[in-house]
Amino acid sequence: MICAWLKWPWRSRSKMRSSHAKRLERTPSMDTQTTSKSAGLIRRIGALFYDWILVVALWFVETAALLPFTQGEALPEHGFGHWAHQALLALTALGFFVYFWRRNGQTLGMRAWRLFVVDEAGHTPSLNNLLRRALWAALSWGLAGLGVLAMYIDPQRRALQDRMSGTRLIVGRLK
Repeated sequence: MICAWLKWPWRSRSKMRSSHAKRLERTPSMDTQTTSKSAGLIRRIGALFYDWILVVALWFVETAALLPFTQGEALPEHGFGHWAHQALLALTALGFFVYFWRRNGQTLGMRAWRLFVVDEAGHTPSLNNLLRRALWAALSWGLAGLGVLAMYIDPQRRALQDRMSGTRLIVGRLK
C-alpha cells in the first residue's frame, strides 16, 4: 500500500510534464474551445477585481514617474495639471483593457476566471468594437453596475457593454 502511494507522484509528474509542454505550444487566443456560455456576474466581478489591482499598480508607477516634474510635490488638485493627470489615468486604464483584449481576447484577470471577449461571430473583436466596449463598460459599472445587471433581462445574458459594442464575454477553456 505504501509502495503504491510512493509511485503515484512520479506517474502524475510525467503526465503533467507532457500536458504542460502541449499547452506551451499553443496560444490561448487561437486554441480555445468555447462553450458559448455567457459569463455570469460573479466571474465578471472577480475578473474585474483582479484587473483593477493591476490598473491601480500602473497608476502608482505612472504617478511616481510624474513626481520629478513637480519637484516631488503632490500633483495639483485644481487646474490644467489636475485634468491632464486624470486624463492620463483614464487613458492608461483604457489602454490596459483594449491592449489585452486585442492581443489575447482576455485580460490577466479574465484569464484567471477563464473568460474571453469575442465578437458575435466568435472571433477577436475589432479595435473599434473594443474601444466601444471599454467606454460602455465604464459607463455600465459607473452607474452602480446597472448596465451589467441588464444581463439578467437579456435573453442572451449580455450586459449593456456587450450589446452596445457587438461583443460577448464568454466562458472558455483550453482544449
